[in-house]
Amino acid sequence: MKLTALETIRDPEATNLLWVFLHGEGGLIGFGETFRGAAAVEAHLHDQIWPHLQARHPFDLERISTELLRPYVGSRSSGAEIRAASAVDIALWDLFAQAKGEPLWRLLGGLAHDHVATYNTCAGPRYNASGGRRAIAAAEAPIERYDDQIAFMRDAGALAKDLLAEGIRAMKIWPFDPAAGAFRGQALWRREIAAAEQAVAAIRDAVGHEMEILIECHALFEPPAARTIAEAIRPYGIFWMEDPIRNADPKALADFRRMAGVPVTASETFAGRAQFLDVLRADAVDYAMLDIAWCGGLTEARKIAALTDAFQRPVAPHDCTGPVVYAASLHLAFATPNCVFQESVRAYYRGWYAQAVTGLPLPSDGRFAPPTELGHGVRPKADWLARPSLLRRISRR
Repeated sequence: MKLTALETIRDPEATNLLWVFLHGEGGLIGFGETFRGAAAVEAHLHDQIWPHLQARHPFDLERISTELLRPYVGSRSSGAEIRAASAVDIALWDLFAQAKGEPLWRLLGGLAHDHVATYNTCAGPRYNASGGRRAIAAAEAPIERYDDQIAFMRDAGALAKDLLAEGIRAMKIWPFDPAAGAFRGQALWRREIAAAEQAVAAIRDAVGHEMEILIECHALFEPPAARTIAEAIRPYGIFWMEDPIRNADPKALADFRRMAGVPVTASETFAGRAQFLDVLRADAVDYAMLDIAWCGGLTEARKIAALTDAFQRPVAPHDCTGPVVYAASLHLAFATPNCVFQESVRAYYRGWYAQAVTGLPLPSDGRFAPPTELGHGVRPKADWLARPSLLRRISRR
């Protein structure tokens, strides 16, 4: 099989998202995706990667991955080069599985689990769609039914009950993020810590330990401030504290972990197994979080998962970006023995994901069953693709 075209689509209403379509002979199309800096990634795909792909068989996945993940600059970052390589790799695996008539998890190694548990990341329907993170304010009224970001700031206990009613037994929130502003994450006012802690206390008061609580920190803090947060949340039995400090020094993260008294996870922002090896050797994490759209794609993610398993650490694929990464990550989760969670965002899979694609995997009673569709299973809806506002670019042989 040869590739006949590379097509990209950007959405002016969701400027972080980039869809990548690799057209193969016979009409098969591999569907890939990455997130953030979409215009820069698009340019790199068409100007640099497409000429290279034309000389390769699309099923030589290891060869292509190795070549694309070794650019002259950027190999240890999740910059445009690595995000472009990630999107291509996801699309190639999708194309490969479709051509073989199998769901993607089977070609990734088969089932390692009968079911995969999920946690709900408590974002809103358009959280993270464009630019930076959306500011949160407890007094802001919910925009719509599943604006869980506003809900956890207003009444985290009520949100926990709502999630439990759906069978979801773990939730991720970031109540401490607003406190980072005063000192740029260097230190924290005690009054702000006390106010943010109330969201965690409200969950325990409402549902006890029926709900696991995951605290996201978005790498906004330096160690002194992060230690203050850890001291505040330690009595509540937190499942993990995610990206507690700026990811600049594995030793700093290891030092923080040793004193935190709560499990630590990092980081969806890492690119390639070398960065994960640094933090694993430093004994800096309890759980490894990876994002297939930023770490190098599925080919590299498999190696990262195997590496973390060698260090006896569980792995958890990231979501909160787009439907392709969500679906393809779930296939990876099913084929990964040391996977503990697949992240999901109900505001997305009941919102714009469902509006944009078919074949979306959905959790039931807090867990996923193995997908049955060919490839990763997600396909764009015709009415979504027909929107005149979309920005398209195509390169052909």
